[in-house]
Amino acid sequence: MRPTIAGVVLRMPYWVFTASLAAIFVFPLAWTAVSSVSPHAGTNQVDGWGFGNYVTLAQYQAGVWRYLFNSAFVSLLTVALTLLVSLLGGYAFARFRFPGRNLLFVATLAILMVPYATLLIPLYVLLDYVGLTNSLVGVALVLTMFQLPFATFMMRISFEAIPRELDEAARVDGCSPFHVLRQVLLPSVKPGLITVGLFAFLAAWNDFMAPLILVNDSDRVTLPLAVANLRGQVQGVVDYGATEAGVVVLALPCAILFLILQRHYVRGFMSGAIKG
Repeated sequence: MRPTIAGVVLRMPYWVFTASLAAIFVFPLAWTAVSSVSPHAGTNQVDGWGFGNYVTLAQYQAGVWRYLFNSAFVSLLTVALTLLVSLLGGYAFARFRFPGRNLLFVATLAILMVPYATLLIPLYVLLDYVGLTNSLVGVALVLTMFQLPFATFMMRISFEAIPRELDEAARVDGCSPFHVLRQVLLPSVKPGLITVGLFAFLAAWNDFMAPLILVNDSDRVTLPLAVANLRGQVQGVVDYGATEAGVVVLALPCAILFLILQRHYVRGFMSGAIKG
């Protein structure tokens, strides 16, 4: 059915509003991408358009590939730990009845009320006690801890949106609780898992404070910290071209992942809105 003129007129404010919001968010990234390949005085790209700024970024200290590996390792380990713990925690909170269940769940969510930066120094002392300071594994553990409250909440509402009759039918067929989770419920909570994993990846990939506090070796820093250090590498003079190139490299994996998984991401947030 072709849209009527009245329908188009009524929807026009919505289209204008959403297009304006999209332009507001996309413009800074587009401007940065264009500036990263355009000529700038005092950079490696002073004449014409090219990738001189990316060459500077690639050759900075240990090299951009090293920092990309550090960021990827921390982010993927954070995603794996967050998915594992939140999956089991959300399943337990949603499907089992035990004393203090709601109190424990509220205590888990209460971590969200604690300012992020205030816990980094105590966590640094704790990691030093177990020998995980100046370690990418230690950074991933800290980032996982801060992701777990939201992730557990998301997985609980994802499990609660699934009818309990599925569990009961599987138990009648002789499945254990673990097999019910693996064979019956896991495919149904896939959107929630994707949402939790994508959210954890974006948070870990872009995190600045945890590597700044917990990592001392310059070869072990993540890409956000390396880009920040790159800004003032020569007598405090900011290399804007290389910095913009670093921002593009940082943003590109996040943009690609979100574009690929956006449908599942939205479904994951909506999974608990209507219970089956």
